[in-house]
Amino acid sequence: MSEAPIFEVDETVDDTGPAPVVAVVGRPNVGKSTLVNRIIGRRQAVVEDVPGVTRDRVPYDAQWNGRRFTVVDTGGWEPDAKDRAAAIANQAEIAVQTADVVVFVVDVTVGPTDVDEAAVKMLRRSHKPVILVANKADNQSLEMEAVSLWSLGLGEPHPISALHGRGSGDLLDDILNALPTPPPIVEGGPRGPRRVALVGRPNVGKSSLLNRVSKEERAVVDSVAGTTVDPVDSLVEMDGELWQFVDTAGLRKRVNQASGTEYYASLRTAGAVEAAEVAVVLLDSSEVISEQDQRVLTQVVDAGRALVIAFNKWDLVDADRRIFLDKEIDRELKRIPWAIRVNISAKTGRAVDKLTPALRKALASWEQRVPTGALNQWLTTLTQATPHPVRGGRAPRILFATQAGVAPPRFVLFTTGPLDAGYQRFIERKLREEFGFEGSPIEVSVKPRKKTGPGGRGKAHG
Repeated sequence: MSEAPIFEVDETVDDTGPAPVVAVVGRPNVGKSTLVNRIIGRRQAVVEDVPGVTRDRVPYDAQWNGRRFTVVDTGGWEPDAKDRAAAIANQAEIAVQTADVVVFVVDVTVGPTDVDEAAVKMLRRSHKPVILVANKADNQSLEMEAVSLWSLGLGEPHPISALHGRGSGDLLDDILNALPTPPPIVEGGPRGPRRVALVGRPNVGKSSLLNRVSKEERAVVDSVAGTTVDPVDSLVEMDGELWQFVDTAGLRKRVNQASGTEYYASLRTAGAVEAAEVAVVLLDSSEVISEQDQRVLTQVVDAGRALVIAFNKWDLVDADRRIFLDKEIDRELKRIPWAIRVNISAKTGRAVDKLTPALRKALASWEQRVPTGALNQWLTTLTQATPHPVRGGRAPRILFATQAGVAPPRFVLFTTGPLDAGYQRFIERKLREEFGFEGSPIEVSVKPRKKTGPGGRGKAHG
């Protein structure tokens, strides 16, 4: 039996057209997330030796033998589940309905159970191709135990060890054979949906907002903080445009202080922010802006992503709270006055329609480019009106400026010497006043002229 290697980026993989979807389902703690990690070739799905760590349906990009597909990790499915377990089971059933192929995972060390047999009935109703996987077959003796799974009536079981990779290569070959024929390649197609990360501390309403904008239950919502562990990807249509939303785990602690599931969830959230173009940071408007909120905002700004701050639970805000909130915003958010703010209620739907224009505006700023001529004409007028303060009998001059890049906008000032930090901030503030950039961080760096020797003329760094 062949084993799956650690994947490397394959330049020949077809990345055009929609990727087929493979859903990985099964009862709790049979190793679904471990198998997903094996398929995608890295530790991405959160894995712990306790049932119920995965709660939503979580998609990941995968590839095998030059073919790309999406593999969807799901929470443990159980019949007659109640409360949160019922919501988790419902997510698994939705994953089955939207998949092209279903991988049904059973624990070979336990054999077929009543829950497995109930799951088979659910899978048969879906009329989807099903591949039966006998997981935890870590040796040849356990491999022989897979024979008992023929009784489930799903055909030949595939004995594998998701943990060690045993048999996973053969399984991937069979998955590819079961996938629909790939569509023809279309050159010069439109750009994909804009990527939006939903971030915030636990229980601020990220999953509720995702469900509101998608108009269906995409994520498990619970009043208990920390329901979402993995980032949850969803394609959502808003105002006639398709957006790719990622609902992330709530960040309680700094990554280096977290442990177990929370540590890996923090890494996933950081990765989701890095992969996004714009982040919607949710704050609970009924509560004081906290250190955790500040840390989330800092993470987004440091990542250089466009930013929209959504003050959620606005339906709980009375007149007195608004007065205090205005003061908190002036005090706590004074370093990011450029962030776009919207007041919403994910629960009631209040002003959620304002989110799309805010996202578009933030992204337009994030990708805005100022022509070099207009930039330098403005800068000359500004520095003549307000020159740099004299230090030690001299004042450095700005010789030239250029925009080095976008997403986020980056500006370089070529000068005769280092600028005071305060004057550099002044330039940045005036740059925003003149050209906008609402909803986007901008970077302003200084390159002093390089001196060629005593008394010699210098030139700026290239």
